[in-house]
Amino acid sequence: MEVVTGAMGSLLPKLGQLLMDEYNLHKRVKKDVRFLSMELESMHAALIKVGEVPRDQLDMQVKLWAEEVRELSYNMEDVVDKFLVRVDGDGIQQTHDNSGRFKELKNKMIGLFKKGKNHHRIADAVKEIKEQLQEVAARRDRNKVVVPNPTEPITIDPCLRALYAEATELVGIYGKRDQELMRLLSMEGDDASNKRLKKVSIVGFGGLGKTTLARAIYDKIKGDFDCRAFVPVGQNPDMKKVLRDILIDLGNPHSDLAMLDANQLIKKLQEFLENKRYLVIIDDIWDEKLWGGINFAFSNRNNLGSRLITTTRIVSVSNSCCSSADDSIYKMEPLSTDDSRRLFYKRIFPNDSGCPNEFEQVSKDILKKCGGVPLAIITIASALTSGQKMKPKHEWDILLQSLGSGLTEDNSLEEMRRILSFSYYNLPSHLKTCLLYLCIYPEDSMIARDRLIWKWVAEGFVHHGKQGTSLFLVGLNYFNQLINRSMIQPIYDDLGQVHACRVHDMVLDLICNLSHEAKFAKLLDGTGDSMSSQGNVRRLSLQDRNKDHQGTPLRNFTGISLVRSITIFTSAINIMPALSRFEVLRVLDLSGCNLGKSSSLQPNLKGVGHLIHLRYLGLSGTRISKLPAEIGTLQFLEVLDLGYNHELDELPSTLFKLRRLIYLNVCLSKVVPTPGVLQNLTSIEVLRGFWVSLNIIAQELGNLAKLRELHICFKDGSLDLYEGFVKSLCNLHHIESLIVSCNSRETSFELMDLLGERWVPPVHLREFVSYKPSQLSALRGWIKRDPSHLSNLSELILTSVKEVQQEDVEIIGGLLSLRCLAIKTTHQTQRLLVICANGFSCVVYFELDCGSAAQIIFESGALPRAEVVRFSLGMRVAKEDGNRGFDLGLQGNLLSLRRDVCVYMYCGGARVGEAKEAEAAVRHALDAHPNHPPIEIYMFPDIAKDAHDDDLCEDEEN
Repeated sequence: MEVVTGAMGSLLPKLGQLLMDEYNLHKRVKKDVRFLSMELESMHAALIKVGEVPRDQLDMQVKLWAEEVRELSYNMEDVVDKFLVRVDGDGIQQTHDNSGRFKELKNKMIGLFKKGKNHHRIADAVKEIKEQLQEVAARRDRNKVVVPNPTEPITIDPCLRALYAEATELVGIYGKRDQELMRLLSMEGDDASNKRLKKVSIVGFGGLGKTTLARAIYDKIKGDFDCRAFVPVGQNPDMKKVLRDILIDLGNPHSDLAMLDANQLIKKLQEFLENKRYLVIIDDIWDEKLWGGINFAFSNRNNLGSRLITTTRIVSVSNSCCSSADDSIYKMEPLSTDDSRRLFYKRIFPNDSGCPNEFEQVSKDILKKCGGVPLAIITIASALTSGQKMKPKHEWDILLQSLGSGLTEDNSLEEMRRILSFSYYNLPSHLKTCLLYLCIYPEDSMIARDRLIWKWVAEGFVHHGKQGTSLFLVGLNYFNQLINRSMIQPIYDDLGQVHACRVHDMVLDLICNLSHEAKFAKLLDGTGDSMSSQGNVRRLSLQDRNKDHQGTPLRNFTGISLVRSITIFTSAINIMPALSRFEVLRVLDLSGCNLGKSSSLQPNLKGVGHLIHLRYLGLSGTRISKLPAEIGTLQFLEVLDLGYNHELDELPSTLFKLRRLIYLNVCLSKVVPTPGVLQNLTSIEVLRGFWVSLNIIAQELGNLAKLRELHICFKDGSLDLYEGFVKSLCNLHHIESLIVSCNSRETSFELMDLLGERWVPPVHLREFVSYKPSQLSALRGWIKRDPSHLSNLSELILTSVKEVQQEDVEIIGGLLSLRCLAIKTTHQTQRLLVICANGFSCVVYFELDCGSAAQIIFESGALPRAEVVRFSLGMRVAKEDGNRGFDLGLQGNLLSLRRDVCVYMYCGGARVGEAKEAEAAVRHALDAHPNHPPIEIYMFPDIAKDAHDDDLCEDEEN
């Protein structure tokens, strides 16, 4: 029912809009609209309650009533949208392109924009909908449905990352299970001498943590192999795609892989791996036949100690994966009672406060139902928290009653669905709709957070909070709540921040079933019965389960005129119908599809001007080189993503009429806007990738008062241009992210000087990146003047800094929110920089490259949270200043290091033998690190293999 409430949630404000005086509706029509609005509002409240009851517990009459209301809501919204587009479109200037079909479209639209005709149409449509609604109301069942009160929205839980780390540990990464699995892999003890290819299959039912365990083992041992791959498979795999993914993940150049058939790919894989020690993990195999094909690629003749690990839910598949005497099956067991309790308590009772007495018995009973399955434990525990507070005991009792007989191996799938269903029905209605939307993504997809939220906004799922609050920020809150409730799994970036999510395959299975029942979205792959129409489908996901099947275009799909949203995954573009067939499309996402010259949608997205209801147009990485002028007719467009289209170098001037545009991304293209156009984009919040070449354009940026993110490139380094830009920046009071680069190689520091003199960073600035020459005096000045102005800065990247002094290190180290620091200097004067123990308390990524002119030393306890550390060592300076043993404070220090440590060793002017000694000393200190991070040491200049110890390293820098 959440689908109905989602549809109605976006309709009700529009009915209110219709009643405004500017639309001048006839009194009788206004009366009917008021009736509709009041009746639908009452139904909306009832539907929210209905949505909190599992579908299998609903009366059939209630289901039928809700479905009828849903269809009426969609139809009514389509009517209102068409009216608003036609009336609001009256004042839109038409483009001068009068050729062919566009001229025909223009004339057609001018005919539609006659107000009398429009008012007559909406009067008829409102009357018809009113009559239908009265019929539905007369038929509906009036029985009341009793449900718990909906839960309050919650803020993001900062402890969640630790919870997932705990789950990883408990499924067997440490302790006896880990040792058992490592023994099977022959990675420890006397068996390590066994050089034959060894296969291990991890088997167990869904939610036990097979993938978690495989990923942790992979991360732990991958450094011992020449090449490695981790490839998910899932229920509907394509053999060629799996083989391609393995080759790509192993690091094989893949320009020709798309052209090869399965046998050729197997041969290529055999050749690539012939003389390499490899680690390959193939996750979630369902089909013995598929495994048989994959297995051909891995020759038993490879006697280099390679390892092949598979995971599966199906015992017969695991037996098939391990058919020889050297192979082993590792049967996943549920968590012990103690470990289950530990995981459960960590989610609900933070800070090790323990379980209150009154909750002990109900906790024990709930955990018994969870059967030691981590997915069940985390999901249920998350459903019992509201924000960071636990729910009252009576809600725990309700949950316990709803869980049925509990999880056992025999009925695990059914009971797991019941547990996940409880968590789903426990969501507020707006979160149910947002979660259901994830059914459009293929299994194991990494779903980018920002793109998902912008699509929710365009679909009308995100509703205004406080006056003036950005819809994106409201949607971000929705996303964070779904993570807190463990309905989606977070994916962390290098700074430990969530930038994407993944849906566990069992949750995906649940929401796909719910979507099917509610006719929320339809998944098509151009084959078989997937093409048959299923009622009035409003959302389509075109997927390429078999990349080499050309697919049948959607010519016979009868409901295409009602489709509001279509998302296409790569080669499924082959079955995409003509854009002109969509009448009410709001979301069109073609990201990653090849719209090059061979595409059916070329030339230039033919027909896009017909999509006058469009809110979201995703064209990132589609290889387009030009946009049609008719894009200017898309007056409701809010999001236009054109990133990663390297051949795109201009935008039609008509685009800048789109006053509702909130997000515009042209990153990595070379788009230079023409003067007088940017200032029209007064709703814009995110502007990425523009080239600024004229002072007038730099000045126009100052009119974009709602900007939160600005990423620009200066075409040259003129003072006039910089002054206009800094003046504009002073008007942008909401800026959170500022990224500045320059195309020219000038060496002036003027921009940073001007920023230091004339700009005060807003307190919510979280990201400041400059790929231009910089000096730290501006940063120093801001912090000394008022440290609170950079109190939220989490990312600071400066690539051409004049020099870094010890005072700078200490001042920057005091920024309490800083998670990423990357600085490269050009003219270093201070020879010794000490990274102190009392600074950089939250930094996860630390990079400081001061070239050959300095040595960097770490105090004991420095960088307490840094997972990546990259720094330079000037060998000659270290020796001259008495540090002949190259003791940099690495031994027994930097205890959070785990992902990467990189040292840039500048050995110009030293003997080759001394350079080798320095490298050995640094490597020895790092090798002893308890986390065994990957180590990279780069020598500048490179030392030739045949160089003698007495040779001099040439004094040059890279």
